[in-house]
Amino acid sequence: MRDPYSVLGVAKSASEGDIKKAFRKLAKKYHPDQNKNDPGAQQRFAEVNQAYEIVGDKEKRAQFDRGEIDAEGKQKFHAGGFEGFTGHQDFGSAGGSRGFKNSGGSGAFDDILNDIFGSFGKGGSRGRAGAGAGPGGGFAGGAQTRSAPKAKGKNAEIIARASLEDIVNSGKTQVTLPNSKTVNVTLPKGVVEGEKIRLKGQGHPGENGGPAGDAMVEIRFRQHPLFEVKGSDLHLDLPLALYEAVLGAKVRTPTLTGAVNLTIPENASSGKTMRLKGKGLPTKTGGHGDLLVKLQIVMPPHNDEELETLMKAWKEITPYRARGPEFD
Repeated sequence: MRDPYSVLGVAKSASEGDIKKAFRKLAKKYHPDQNKNDPGAQQRFAEVNQAYEIVGDKEKRAQFDRGEIDAEGKQKFHAGGFEGFTGHQDFGSAGGSRGFKNSGGSGAFDDILNDIFGSFGKGGSRGRAGAGAGPGGGFAGGAQTRSAPKAKGKNAEIIARASLEDIVNSGKTQVTLPNSKTVNVTLPKGVVEGEKIRLKGQGHPGENGGPAGDAMVEIRFRQHPLFEVKGSDLHLDLPLALYEAVLGAKVRTPTLTGAVNLTIPENASSGKTMRLKGKGLPTKTGGHGDLLVKLQIVMPPHNDEELETLMKAWKEITPYRARGPEFD
């Protein structure tokens, strides 16, 4: 048996917390349940387990540091005595030994793992062997052994940003799970921002073979460069040239399902809203909301003398009020 500090990869001056952390990491890495086809990993697991049996116990660690026991927990006799026994003896309180365990056995590992995670035995006694006469306590090989309890994994909180096009067309969005796998998730009919979808068993893995948690996917809408979402309706500002507003025109207008030609009436005012029915987002009751198109007249990008002359004449010949009396 190698020096237990070296096995765990910690310094001799390491704190109890550092030793426990190192053991937890190595025990998970080399646990037989996760390395069924790797005998080397199982041997390494037993070595890690044995090392923690020594330095993970405050009293035995002190005995080892003083040279009273060896790396397997066997007592050393330096003057006319002999070394240890064939079994692994756990020397402890003044009232006697706390029990015997076979070195590297699964019971020893489970008891230590229970201590790390704060688990308790079936009979109310803590999971260390020999701590009491209840179930799970006593001597390895002669009493009941207890495996670490299975624990369900934690739920994973995931934010998925769905595009408006995906909501209307495919009804699906991509989600990356805790295991880095990307899946397509079907969106509920009439999904609203902030709504959550539960993916059972797709969360963080469980402990000791327990079931995985769930993935809780919160849907957020990606910001669109053209459309603003208000409930199931969409809003769009549509720029118009001055002559299109005066003379009327058919203007190509984008929607989430493809562009349409919107008929602009003559003398259309900036700010006028036109409605395209059924061109909004899906609703929970079936159908779709509407697309509300707000007309925005855009002046020419440069000065135009003819336009200025026309406007001056228009102002003199046909003036009109653009604002109501509430502005007076």
